[in-house]
Amino acid sequence: MELYGNTSGLSPSATKTLERIYRRRVPSSDIATPELMRSLVDASVETGRQVGALVHRSGEVDYVVVGDAGKLMLPDIGRLRAAEGRFRGLRLVHTHVRGEPLTRDDLVDLVRLRLDLVCAIQLSPRGEARSLHYAYNVPSEGSGLPYRDVGPLPIAHVDVDVAELMADLETEFAKRTRAREVQGKDGRAILVHIGEKSERDALRSATDRVRELRELAYSAGVEVVDVIVQIRDRIDPRLVLGKGKLDDVIVRAMQLDASVLIFDRELTPTQSSAIAKESDLKVIDRTQLILDIFAQRAESKDGKLQVELAQLKYNMPRLVQKDDSLSRLTGGIGGRGPGETKLEIGRRRAKERVSHLEAQLKKLAAQREQRRRKRTRGGVPTIAVVGYTNAGKSTLLNTLTNARATVLAEDKLFATLDTRSRTLEVGWAGYGDREVVITDTVGFIRELPKDLFAAFRATFEEAADADLILHVVDASDEARDDHIRTTEEVLAELELDEIPRILVFNKMDLVAPFAHKLLEKKQPDAIFLSASQRETTRPLLVRIARDLQERWHESAKVPDPPPTEEDLARDLAEEDALAGHADQGATLDELLRMGGRRVKRSAPRTGQ
Repeated sequence: MELYGNTSGLSPSATKTLERIYRRRVPSSDIATPELMRSLVDASVETGRQVGALVHRSGEVDYVVVGDAGKLMLPDIGRLRAAEGRFRGLRLVHTHVRGEPLTRDDLVDLVRLRLDLVCAIQLSPRGEARSLHYAYNVPSEGSGLPYRDVGPLPIAHVDVDVAELMADLETEFAKRTRAREVQGKDGRAILVHIGEKSERDALRSATDRVRELRELAYSAGVEVVDVIVQIRDRIDPRLVLGKGKLDDVIVRAMQLDASVLIFDRELTPTQSSAIAKESDLKVIDRTQLILDIFAQRAESKDGKLQVELAQLKYNMPRLVQKDDSLSRLTGGIGGRGPGETKLEIGRRRAKERVSHLEAQLKKLAAQREQRRRKRTRGGVPTIAVVGYTNAGKSTLLNTLTNARATVLAEDKLFATLDTRSRTLEVGWAGYGDREVVITDTVGFIRELPKDLFAAFRATFEEAADADLILHVVDASDEARDDHIRTTEEVLAELELDEIPRILVFNKMDLVAPFAHKLLEKKQPDAIFLSASQRETTRPLLVRIARDLQERWHESAKVPDPPPTEEDLARDLAEEDALAGHADQGATLDELLRMGGRRVKRSAPRTGQ
């Protein structure tokens, strides 16, 4: 029979006393029997340490745990419950050598491990059982505590039917869980932002980042129930936010029936595993959240392959984690999409799959290159629409092209993932309407995960050959300056910063008149419009025509009128090698033959 916890330094006699606790049986209706309590007290008095028993509903003692004088460290009892709304089926009965009531650690263990009940036997200075203090989980909303504590009570006054109480509570929890499932398909999440005091303007940065993280969660279909922000001197290398704060988050998650923690940073495999183990909650970092959104949005073969490649590259370092937390990655938020069935394969097979996907993506990239060359040979100018995610790029594309088969435009981050192209007719001064190709691209975001950036780099190949870039900005967003800077940084990294660009401020209908004037003064060369209002896009069309006309001059994109024979002869006469022949009265045809020039005549010359 194994003893758990602080077992070092135990005498043989104390060890036998502790092992005898396993012989006790407890009726399902009782918190503990007098015999069990006496055994625990005797062991505590002999060792001077807290001693606890985890009692199963069947009545058997599953674990005997030894702590120190002030704390009991519970073993890993497994984190997955039988079903949503169910408790662990274990209750903790333990001693408090110093006679204190239930501690914060006791209550956190109750909530974190979903124990049926936690009971403290308070000892007197003479080592006698003086009173009981117990607590159990209850449904809670908002600021209400997720548990109810009773006592301290004299042992003789404790009268509770534990089996009946647990049955009633589990029924209530199950009802609430079913209601939550209707409201949020991917569970209820708490967002966690941990910043450092050394960061410049840490509080403002936290506000902006939390707002963006909330939008990402909404785009992923997650219901956000709370936000936790902590500004620390430095990030905890193991738990990121520190043990005490994590305990607060665990209790808060229980209060709000949240099952997911979403961190606004990329977690290392060790950090993710440690937080999941401590909290018994599903842990998602920012990269996983973005991957999940990409997995939902990918429609084309190219997009699905890119998502799977990014998922595999992200999860390969996590495949070496030899614990149950890996199973948390599969299914639901953070583990769906074309790569979800690959998350638990061996590293060798994962590497093989990565190589295969990279080869397929190279073939698709070659095919895209062929299509772009064909367009270039056809003399069709191209425009790429870029910008921060959810800036309104797809809406603008749909409005400009008056598309019947519209590109998906939603008020969500990364609503567009696959590159889509449409044709647009632009009035070309002196030449009538000219056709151009306009391409929507995936939105940019700050600190785009490197695996995603690498996987979707090919997506921006369309922009690489563009003759003009429309940089769309959400003018109503308070962080628009940061978004502009992020987009410019990405364009520079993609070596696209030399392509002519038009800055387009969108959603101006949501901007106050005074702020509108300030923007116009600050960005005099920009275009201001509301993509949902077609009449506001005319200045942009005029600007596109002007800029493309400058970029694609008549000599490049608009063929010159066919040269006349007189023009060619005049040019040839100016060439030194032929000037003498012209002076000697050579005919026009002779001059043309000497210069190797041919002219297609539209009508026969007179006199022939």
